Amino acid sequence: MNIEVVEQKTASELASEYLQYRDLRAKLKQVYESKDAVLSAEMDAVTQQLMMLCNEQDASSIRTEAGTIIRSTDTQYATNDWDSMHSFILQNNAPYLLQKRINKSAMAEFLEQNPDQFPKGMNIVTEYKISVRRPTKKS
Repeated sequence: MNIEVVEQKTASELASEYLQYRDLRAKLKQVYESKDAVLSAEMDAVTQQLMMLCNEQDASSIRTEAGTIIRSTDTQYATNDWDSMHSFILQNNAPYLLQKRINKSAMAEFLEQNPDQFPKGMNIVTEYKISVRRPTKKS
């Protein structure tokens, strides 16, 4: 039988270890993001050249030995008048026009003000989270 003894660490040691990991992750993320920005800019330049090529040939796709280049459209919808958009959705009975996600702060406020009105089928998941703040420096 193999029994592994786990070293007990103090809260201070665990907080220190947590901060070290967080700092290391932040540094790695910064390195990644700076390298990714360079690659993204280079990829954007190639994308512009591919777009010009498709435009010149009036092509929606170009088959090559390396892969098929596809030019497509992507349409985004946004509003700068949410009151009008909400009215439009209600008037047209079209809640499917919105993404299926509940605004957590608005729902929490609603339930706080209306504790007897709980939407059917709604699940609430509450989890404990840990965060560690650095000690404040004494002046």
